[in-house]
Amino acid sequence: MIVPAPLADVLARTFLYNPVRAWMTAAITTTLLFLVLLLARRVLHSRIAKVAARTSIQLDDMIVVLLGETRAWVLFVMALLAGTHTLALGRARPWIDRADHLVLLWQIAVWGVTAVTFWTRRQLELRNVSKDRSSVAMITAMSVALKAVVWALIFTTALYTVWDINPASLITTLGVSGIAIALAVQNILGDILAALAIVFDKPFDVGDAIGVDSISGTVEHIGLKTTRIRSSTGEQIIIGNGDLLKSRLRNYRRMTQRRVAFNLDVPFDTPPELLRRIPTMLEEIVKAQTPVRFDRSHVASFTESAVRIETVYFVLDPDYNLYMNVQQNMNLEILRAFNAQNLRFALPTRTVYHETASGEPRGASRES
Repeated sequence: MIVPAPLADVLARTFLYNPVRAWMTAAITTTLLFLVLLLARRVLHSRIAKVAARTSIQLDDMIVVLLGETRAWVLFVMALLAGTHTLALGRARPWIDRADHLVLLWQIAVWGVTAVTFWTRRQLELRNVSKDRSSVAMITAMSVALKAVVWALIFTTALYTVWDINPASLITTLGVSGIAIALAVQNILGDILAALAIVFDKPFDVGDAIGVDSISGTVEHIGLKTTRIRSSTGEQIIIGNGDLLKSRLRNYRRMTQRRVAFNLDVPFDTPPELLRRIPTMLEEIVKAQTPVRFDRSHVASFTESAVRIETVYFVLDPDYNLYMNVQQNMNLEILRAFNAQNLRFALPTRTVYHETASGEPRGASRES
């Protein structure tokens, strides 16, 4: 291409240690690269958003959000650095490279914070804000902590890559201080970590009826250090989260059905024919109740003073009051059936034999 002489003279002139031609080339390169980056961001955002709308995977949703948080001016800085890479900028080059690294690290920090915010929002959507406030507070606090960690990592990286400061001594000092603090408050940290385990593992929620060792009650509050339980006898019991997870927990609210086994004792002198009919009679009584599923009834064993009949059934509802109502109705029906069949319940009895001084049996007495 033939360039007119006046224009060639202008392009050959030097400005800030570089000919005007080089500056124009750098400007055109920067502009084209910036436009390509903008177009690539837009196309990727559009296509991944369409894929995310058809799937239930959270990863593609997060990528869409991260692309939306990619700043246009950051793309311009990246394009500017590439466009001016061939220019001789002298002492300004190191400062431009540092500024470029800082901008890139800032964008990475924005992506990290955005990912944490996305995760927090997803976790909060899975929980009922009005009924599970402790979990919401825990997740929010954890989100703040994760964001602080992201910025701390970016700051440490900037010290090393931008200002050539070795952060090893700073990290060592902070690590030793952190260990000392952790040893001093290890019980508190243990309870806090246990609280995080409760929030994410969900062994119980606020409002659940639970049993912990010999304690039974309803969970009122799950805090960072302790969990408060309203005992069935009325008082509030406060247990450390660490101690709570070390115990064997029973969550009554998550019962789907209640297994019930009860025994009836009848005297040894009950005729075998009548004894054989008792399990069938009990089966009919159990099946007449609702919502109940009969399991079995057998002449199970012989005790010291009676023949024991064992019956097992399931109440198809975890409600304790319903179980007691069912058991009460069954007890009344069993009493009516026993009276109608002239059956007797066995009482605990013991026969004592008396001997004379010579060893002859003198008689016997029965204790009940």
